[in-house]
Amino acid sequence: MKLDDSRRSDNVEDDRGSGGGRRGAGIGIGTIVVVVIGYFMGVNPATLLSLLNGGDPQAVTAPVPADSNSAAANDPQVDFVRAILGETEDVWGTYFKGMGKTYVPPKLVLFRGQVSSACGLASAASGPFYCPGDQKVYIDLTFYRQLATEFGAPGDFARAYVIAHEVGHHVQNLLGITDKAETAEQGAGRVGANHVSVLVELQADCFAGVWAAQANNARKILEPGDLESGLKAASSVGDDTLQKREQGTVVPDSFTHGTSAQRVGWFRRGFDSGKIDNCDTFSARGSP
Repeated sequence: MKLDDSRRSDNVEDDRGSGGGRRGAGIGIGTIVVVVIGYFMGVNPATLLSLLNGGDPQAVTAPVPADSNSAAANDPQVDFVRAILGETEDVWGTYFKGMGKTYVPPKLVLFRGQVSSACGLASAASGPFYCPGDQKVYIDLTFYRQLATEFGAPGDFARAYVIAHEVGHHVQNLLGITDKAETAEQGAGRVGANHVSVLVELQADCFAGVWAAQANNARKILEPGDLESGLKAASSVGDDTLQKREQGTVVPDSFTHGTSAQRVGWFRRGFDSGKIDNCDTFSARGSP
């Protein structure tokens, strides 16, 4: 990716030295949301709930902004994150303005091992996630190594896709989609709630595609092979692919993120159209 001319965001907080002790807003409705839309790697929801419960609410450590004056400024991975987040801010800021709305960008928190959010205490095992309770994206940068080595999705755009997907959840939150999805899940039963979760996740993939198209149209950030890298990342985290790898069998009723084909298809749909109007997974019932 060509990011030399990309604006670096100042909305990145470096929490890697705090030991995960920063105060969260408690466990409540946000806990359910993060289980539904937060995890990225196909972790069992029961595992996530156990990770989200706990932490010392009295331990408070202020995060350090990862700006150009901080020690993290010399970290290439942090610079990459700041560049991608800046690109999402520019794209969605312009897009929302065109809709007559104001885009309020999320904070992105870098953590190591575990972190306390408004959705509770989370471990790196839960993967990158978005917490609507504090409107922040959380990522342990070691996930990028896992994405490349275990998931077979290396490359800059694969890493950018991870951030764009989680920011896609923030866009859903700002548009009121998150609240509607949560309401739809209530009383729907396990299978019904899983189905709603799939639609939410596929829409976030589609929004990530919209972002990529808009950013590339504006600043030509993509290079040959980048799109394929992003599609590989989307495919590698499909529920069917993860279940085959982890347990050898596929259980469609337990899907929470969608199949590899669906995730690739919705990302492509967003990228090819560049418009969120084409990302209505709820009307399309999960098929691109």
